Amino acid sequence: QVQLVESGGGLVQAGGSLKLSCAASGSIFRIDDMGWYRQPPGKQRDLVATITSGGVTNYAVSVKGRFTISRDDAKNTVYLQMNSLKAEDAAVYYCNALISGTGQPRRYYWGQGTQVTVSS
Repeated sequence: QVQLVESGGGLVQAGGSLKLSCAASGSIFRIDDMGWYRQPPGKQRDLVATITSGGVTNYAVSVKGRFTISRDDAKNTVYLQMNSLKAEDAAVYYCNALISGTGQPRRYYWGQGTQVTVSS
């Protein structure tokens, strides 16, 4: 069974930084695209950043230049470095990955989410 587990969320002052991590575990054959999404209270879940298996990245306009997504395939882990945080970045951040499990069809998996709170 494949699982995604996020870590690194917390409380930070506006202008500060946080680094989120998301590790995939279980019977994994291959990981393709990985990404981060976020959901502020009462709002829909939106894309923050994605990264392909080849390292091509894509960012939401609102975070471009402040956030950096990266991955370590040896550790089956994706990261999100968040700098210059703003109040509007506060949300639950979810990890997402397109994974082929051993003997399982390729599909998207979600982590449980990690809270990011930004104080002004």
